Amino acid sequence: MNIFNNNHWALILGGSSGFGLASAKKLSQQGMNICVVHRDRRGAMEKINQEFEKIQANGAQFLSFNVDALSDHGMDQVLTELKSTMGQSGQIRVLLHSIAFGNLKPIAPVVKENNPGVAELAKKLNIDENTLSQAVTELLANNTDELFPLESPQYSDNLIEDEDMARTIYSMGTSLLTWTQKISVAQMFADDARVLGLTSEGNTVAWRGYAAVSAAKVALESVSRSIAVEFAPQGIRSNIIQAGVTDTKALQAIPGSGRMKSVAKLKNPFKRLTTPEDVADVVSLLSRDEAQWINGALIRADGGEQIASF
Repeated sequence: MNIFNNNHWALILGGSSGFGLASAKKLSQQGMNICVVHRDRRGAMEKINQEFEKIQANGAQFLSFNVDALSDHGMDQVLTELKSTMGQSGQIRVLLHSIAFGNLKPIAPVVKENNPGVAELAKKLNIDENTLSQAVTELLANNTDELFPLESPQYSDNLIEDEDMARTIYSMGTSLLTWTQKISVAQMFADDARVLGLTSEGNTVAWRGYAAVSAAKVALESVSRSIAVEFAPQGIRSNIIQAGVTDTKALQAIPGSGRMKSVAKLKNPFKRLTTPEDVADVVSLLSRDEAQWINGALIRADGGEQIASF
């Protein structure tokens, strides 16, 4: 069922997997034209193109750009070609920032803890490490359907440097403003446009190796609030979605992600992880006419994970 104007477009930054891809599928099913910007190697494109074909099958217009969404050249190329495709009647209704390009180096040397890890404990108990991990996870997860290994995190030996930090903050944070400004200057926003970004509980919780991404998420939230105020005269609403722990490629890259998933399932009132489709549903809701009075907000899409305890 089409609920969106057929002249409206969603520009999705980081739309070849995870939240971005799920949102592209959801919005296209509802009549929104889709433009995806992504950065992937040639070897991954066969599978990605299969996903893009599913979006095209929904009947809306579709464009994709495998370019650097963080470079002036990449931004200008996307906006020039998108503007030509949209024509005079087309407008960007939704800008979704779903870029996952961050540095996961620790900020201090990793000191080996005295407490035995899974491998050491398994050796002491004379049982298989995988068997122990599964048993402990099953105990924690309280009979949920899916189990995740309590692996020992493998951290980089190199410490994060200023350039790593700055690049992460820009790519996952303040680049939202750069895109918003460029689209505004090009006069491509709809009269009632939505600028959306994605954050995580790393905005308040510290995980080893996550310092740069945490800083980026806080910067993203701050920039979104400023967009909500200063771009309001142009009809732009800006909001942030805080997703619960979701088993995406981005999460899998974080050291100790298996433990994070197990704890999240234990905490969540519905005893499952958040899915990309859960978040895509919220993106769709915030893109509708009825959500026009939601501006400058941080909205959790986690099934209650953030408010629940063990």
